Amino acid sequence: MRIDLTGRRALVSGSSQGIGLAIATELARSGAAVVVNGRDQAKTEQAAAGITKELPDAVVVPIAADLASAEGAESLQAEAGELDILVNNLGIFGAKPVLEIDDDEWRRYFEVNVLSAVRLIRMYLPGMMERGFGRVMNIASDSAVVTPLEMVHYGMTKTALLAVTRGYAKAAAGTGVTVNSVMAGPTHTPGVEDFARELVGDDLPWDEAQRQFMREHRPYSLIQRLIEPTEIGNMVVYLSSEQASATTGGAVRVDGGYIDSILP
Repeated sequence: MRIDLTGRRALVSGSSQGIGLAIATELARSGAAVVVNGRDQAKTEQAAAGITKELPDAVVVPIAADLASAEGAESLQAEAGELDILVNNLGIFGAKPVLEIDDDEWRRYFEVNVLSAVRLIRMYLPGMMERGFGRVMNIASDSAVVTPLEMVHYGMTKTALLAVTRGYAKAAAGTGVTVNSVMAGPTHTPGVEDFARELVGDDLPWDEAQRQFMREHRPYSLIQRLIEPTEIGNMVVYLSSEQASATTGGAVRVDGGYIDSILP
C-alpha cells in the first residue's frame, strides 16, 4: 500500500518529543505539511529542525502553545490555519495511589488529556466537514479499557477519549470526515523508560529492566516488548489516508496485543 499525503496539512499536539514527534515525522515522511506543537518554543523548534534534518524536503511548522488552556488553543489556531489532519496526542501521566489523588489533580488530568482534544476538534471539525475531507485522531491507550491501578486518573482520561471520539464521529457522519481513537500500548519513550525504572529500580541494565517491567506490570503483551513510537506513527499515517475512508468512530489498537479482548 502506497500512502501519499501530499497536499494535506496536519497538526500533532504535544509533538516536541516522544510518540507525538514520531507521528509528526511519519506524517511528514508521507508528504503532509506538519505543524509541530509543544509548550516550550526552543524545544518545539528543535523538534521541527530534527524532522527537516532527516527529511530535507518536508514542510514543518513549529508552533509553541499550551493547549491545556482555551487561550493557547486559540493562539495556535490563529497561526496554524486550516487543517486536513488533526492528531490529538497531548497527554500527561504519572503514578499515584488513587486514594491520594485530590480534586485539583483530577481536574488537571482531565483538562490536559481530554479538554485539549475537545477544544481542537471543536475548532477544526466544522471546516473539515464543509470541505468534505478530514481526519481526526485521538491518541488513547490500552489504559482506556485496562485501568492501571498505579494511575487511575490517567486511565480515566483515556476512557473519556473513546467516548469523545465516538460522539464526534457521529457528528461528522456522511461528510467524508473520519474520527478515530488510536489505542497505543506500552510504548518505548523516555518518559515510559523513566516510569518503568521507578517501578523496577535503577540498578538494572535497560534490556533487563524492560523485560522485568513487561513481565511484572504489563504481562498480557503478546509482543512482550515495548512498542516503538514509529509503529504508532505508521497507524496514524494509514488512518490519515484516503485508504482509511471507511474507518471511523473506532478504537484502533496498536497495543502489541496487550488488551485481552477481541473488541476494545
